[in-house]
Amino acid sequence: MVRRLMGVVVVAMLASLWLGCGQEKEPGAEGKKKLTFAVIPKADVFTFWPTVRKGAEAACNELGIEMIWRGAKNETSYKDEIEIVQTMVSRGVDGIVLAPQSATALVKVVEDAAAKGIPVVIIDSGLNSDKQVSFVATDNYKGGVMGAERLAEIIGKKGKVALVKNIPGSASTEAREKGFRDTIAKYPDIELVAEQYAMGTPTKANEVVTTVLEAHRDLAGIFTANEPGAIGALNAVRNAGLAGKVKIVGFDASPTLIKGIREGTLDSTVVQNPYEMGYLGVKTLHDHIQGKEVPKVIRTSLRLVTRENLDTPEIQKHLEAYGAAAKAQ
Repeated sequence: MVRRLMGVVVVAMLASLWLGCGQEKEPGAEGKKKLTFAVIPKADVFTFWPTVRKGAEAACNELGIEMIWRGAKNETSYKDEIEIVQTMVSRGVDGIVLAPQSATALVKVVEDAAAKGIPVVIIDSGLNSDKQVSFVATDNYKGGVMGAERLAEIIGKKGKVALVKNIPGSASTEAREKGFRDTIAKYPDIELVAEQYAMGTPTKANEVVTTVLEAHRDLAGIFTANEPGAIGALNAVRNAGLAGKVKIVGFDASPTLIKGIREGTLDSTVVQNPYEMGYLGVKTLHDHIQGKEVPKVIRTSLRLVTRENLDTPEIQKHLEAYGAAAKAQ
């Protein structure tokens, strides 16, 4: 009797195993590993990077990915950014979305990650390497061209202008600066009298623009390569009592810059789409891990925002990427 019962149990167990092997698990069933991505901005400051985060979070939620968001304390501390990448590699994340502070300083850690089987998608600013999966970014050179053309137009294609740069080694802003410089040189009656680094802060931008205004009291216009540069330039021009007289064309959007356009103290700003950048960075990395072929370069959208077009549906839709605060009246 005991032997017969044991035989029945064994048969039942074998049948259960056979049925289990032939049954496909539904997506998301127990046993399927959830991917973890590290998304590393240049820094978690200003309006730009928190908006990149919103786009990355949206993609992660949509695709069922766990996201670790970690940025350096500011955009000039590339040693901190290197340590963050190394930490994520040691942690064994499944992939990294990185906005490198330096086109050269971050090369080794990215190539080390790739060598260990951790794919990296670069966003926003380029890297001097071919080991990344893809590069998702604005056409920054084109953005600089747009800024130069706008500034030339509003100063009557003549006069002295200044360029407020970001930091040495930042590929994205260096491309904007080159686009501006190359284009403004095509206007024979415009003289580029000053180029100064603002080192990624409004305070430093304020200082350098104040110095330029003291040296060139007949300055006609300023182009800034990023958001903190534009904020600092605005403050310096206001403090000098030249708001609206010295024309400023900025880059990126924030409540302060949108308010400046409405008031007429900032003529215009060239606006990227950071939400789209964060979203596509994550999605492109996920597609690669899933075995899909992805483009080596993906360009995100770019617009020139002026007082005349600020309230058009197209521009308002674009500004939504920066959140509702960017629509400050």
